[in-house]
Amino acid sequence: MCGIAGIVKLDSHDAAEKARLRQMCGVLRHRGPDGEGIIADGPAGFGNRRLAIVDVAGGHLPMANEDETVWIAYNGEVYNHAALRPGLEQRGHRYRTRSDAETILHLYEEDGERCVERLQGMFAFAIWDRVRRRLLLARDRLGIKPLYYAITDDEVLFASEIKAILAAGSIRPAFNEAVIPEFLATRFVAGDETFFRGIRKLLPGRTLSWSAEDGFRERRYWRLPAEIHETSAPPQEVAREVRAGLEAAVRSHLMSDVPLGLFLSGGLDSSGLAALMAPMASEPIRTFAVGFAEQEANELQYARLVARAVGAEHREVVVSPAEFFSALPGLVWHEDEPIAFTSSVPLYFVSRLAREHVKVVLTGEGSDELFLGYPWYRVTSWNDRLGRAYRAVAPRPLRDRIRGAIPSLPPRLGRYARRSFLALEPSLRGLFYENFAVFPVALQRELQADPGFLDGRDPYAEEMRCYTEAPGGMLERMSHADLQTYLTELLMKQDQMSMAASVESRVPFLDHKFVEYVAAMPSRYKLRGWRTKAVLRAALRDIVPGEILTRRKMGFPVPVGRWLRGPFWPIVEEFVLGPRALRRGFFQPAALRRLAEEHRAGIREHGDRLWLLVNLEIWQRLFLDGEAVAAIGLSA
Repeated sequence: MCGIAGIVKLDSHDAAEKARLRQMCGVLRHRGPDGEGIIADGPAGFGNRRLAIVDVAGGHLPMANEDETVWIAYNGEVYNHAALRPGLEQRGHRYRTRSDAETILHLYEEDGERCVERLQGMFAFAIWDRVRRRLLLARDRLGIKPLYYAITDDEVLFASEIKAILAAGSIRPAFNEAVIPEFLATRFVAGDETFFRGIRKLLPGRTLSWSAEDGFRERRYWRLPAEIHETSAPPQEVAREVRAGLEAAVRSHLMSDVPLGLFLSGGLDSSGLAALMAPMASEPIRTFAVGFAEQEANELQYARLVARAVGAEHREVVVSPAEFFSALPGLVWHEDEPIAFTSSVPLYFVSRLAREHVKVVLTGEGSDELFLGYPWYRVTSWNDRLGRAYRAVAPRPLRDRIRGAIPSLPPRLGRYARRSFLALEPSLRGLFYENFAVFPVALQRELQADPGFLDGRDPYAEEMRCYTEAPGGMLERMSHADLQTYLTELLMKQDQMSMAASVESRVPFLDHKFVEYVAAMPSRYKLRGWRTKAVLRAALRDIVPGEILTRRKMGFPVPVGRWLRGPFWPIVEEFVLGPRALRRGFFQPAALRRLAEEHRAGIREHGDRLWLLVNLEIWQRLFLDGEAVAAIGLSA
């Protein structure tokens, strides 16, 4: 795991500047505390910060092939690199290290940009081909490792984090204001845009190449399965195949020359990984958990239960509200964007705990999207089914009267009715995206200072595109859409928060062969009635404690709504209602005050909404106003 950065001049007579590369690498030090490497070869310059995991002594980066005509800057782990090596050596390639980066170099010499198709793992890399004067950027299939780039009139800039591109000095940070509706609705920006004008993500499963002769070319080299594999296989047989595939993925992800651990929440996914990982290790595995003092946000008892069951060496950290908010500005700086999920903060604290003992951790990301683990899958499915029956028997005038009566229902009952088929539009947009939006479009129209701001931007355009292109029924298509949008944001969070503590995180559930198998599986194996992840539960039944198999999903809860209603209300006053925030001019002050006061009085729950608005203001102060992290104080 590393941080990479680079400059490639579009005019071959220009030279990449080492001083700028050092500036770019300097802000990535947390990603690679074990060393820095910089090379400049005429118009191309690469930088690498290294966290040494494989071939600790010899795998220095950037790295060249035998005659130094091809260079690579690399971040990630290729788990099948040792299996690929003998064939490359038979073709005459001479290895100087045991590094997986060197295997990528030799594959490129053989296959060009198609080299990515033979790699199993997580990666983001850049290759400079001196002979062809050609740059190749590549990102792994699921987007486990990040890669950002910017194209100016003079050069291409790329890096593992946006702040490194800004550190090159040729791009002034400017807010891409068009993303506000999508951020407020979904918490993140799908597609290749970012919060910064002119800086883009290389999307998962893509390569981007440039040469003076061919210009820029983006190629998608991998897609999720194009069809659902209908089968009559009994659930027990499918569960055995899931178990075998996950065991193989876990075994491959244990590749390391340094100590490994596991983030253990006590949920099904991480518990399953712990149970599979423990017998593969030669000593007790090391597990790490995080929680809060508030009972509704504490899963530590379940993590302890699993740790005892597998004989793990277990450690925990409890985060106080003061620690949570004190860390927030620095973590916004690490993520380069407003923090979408409150769980990013405890993830950083457990990563910091893990770093005292290991360099690598396994995590359970990806399982919920693959196995339909989120509540919104079952809620949307049942709303769709019940809604069809309801519309078949209830005439339109009756449905309109029922919908009109919902606001007069008691608060608790009305809250459920508003989220049901009785009130929702009978489409995916209504049943899923608007129903689970943080700020639905109607609320955004009340909030936006410019009522027409939403007219030119569909907050769900990218998600809907992925859904429309996917195979199968509603559930299969929702899963495919989330794997390409929502999961990409979660993986960014996982990467940035663990790397903020200089820890590499690995995600066995996202082994691409395993993903291809599970993503093509009919949804009936995954969601049965009200039971999520049915086939995964069956696959792990004999190795995971029964309490874990049957417990309700908590999903890393953080009581931020309670905190902002109580002692940390001053944060809302400053970062949502304060004069500096209001001067931004994006939102109606009266609408902001109404939303905030409703939350403070307990009339409505707006904790998630206030969280996004607070983070948006912190991000603007850091990246647009140039304020130092230490100058942004969040306290009660």
